[in-house]
Amino acid sequence: MELRQLRYFIEVAEREHISEAAINLHVAQSAVSRQIANLEVELGVELFERVGRNVKLTPIGKIFMQHSISALQAIDHAKKQIDEYLNPEKGVIKIGFPTSLAGHLLPTVISAFKKEHPNVAFHLRQGSYNYLIDAVKNRELNLAFLGPLPPKDELINGTILFTEYFSVLLPSNHPFANRKSIPLIDLRNENFVLFPEGYVLNKIVVEACNSVGFAPKVTSEGEDMDAIKGLVAAGIGVSLLPESTFYDSTPRFTVKIPIDSPAIRRTVGILSPTSRELSPSEKVFHQFVIRFFSLLGQYQ
Repeated sequence: MELRQLRYFIEVAEREHISEAAINLHVAQSAVSRQIANLEVELGVELFERVGRNVKLTPIGKIFMQHSISALQAIDHAKKQIDEYLNPEKGVIKIGFPTSLAGHLLPTVISAFKKEHPNVAFHLRQGSYNYLIDAVKNRELNLAFLGPLPPKDELINGTILFTEYFSVLLPSNHPFANRKSIPLIDLRNENFVLFPEGYVLNKIVVEACNSVGFAPKVTSEGEDMDAIKGLVAAGIGVSLLPESTFYDSTPRFTVKIPIDSPAIRRTVGILSPTSRELSPSEKVFHQFVIRFFSLLGQYQ
């Protein structure tokens, strides 16, 4: 059995058409047909059945398809690791991140890293809190930034990079706009603009409000940071957001004021899987990130 046969098999299975698979593979249709036939002879089963001009996987073909994909992924991953061991400065790092860390943390860290390692490439994937945790566990992603870090789990390693506090974002014409700080209870009669239920930042804010005796009246929702800030700027309501989301600037027509009672905070860190060793380039980046925030913390 050859790798070429598996690649031809998967291409035909996905396209359900031998000639289209051949065109995409840049080989003759006869070559694809011959390799599929050789594979079926070696396995002793029919992998495809003809349906008009198309082909479809047989029941045993579907099972073989799953194992073929897993085998090629494992081989591709092994080749990638070998390439990186030969030259870790030319690796590709897959990183997941949530919307709340997209504006400042991610570009700051990657920009600093690229100055030292300009040939390392990144594959970035934004996702929800639970998706990022599951993606690292399932090895869909190699690393993920997350805030707050999830509870300890045997399938993931979590390293805290920093802890940050939440502030309230108000329209600039709000009666509280000139205060130096605000007790959370003073916001009990306000309309809130939050992430939708199911988002971790919604959960943090709701639990904080509940802890001082009220449920926030959520009148508007946004699924990204810019939408929430825009709704506050338009006077729709107030929001509680982590400090790192204000690093670049506070939006026009809004003011940011610290919450002084209770202090609302979250940890921000980086996740990696325990089920496999990081590749050389991933290790270099992981160590760089930890060192970067350790040095940053000394000057804050």
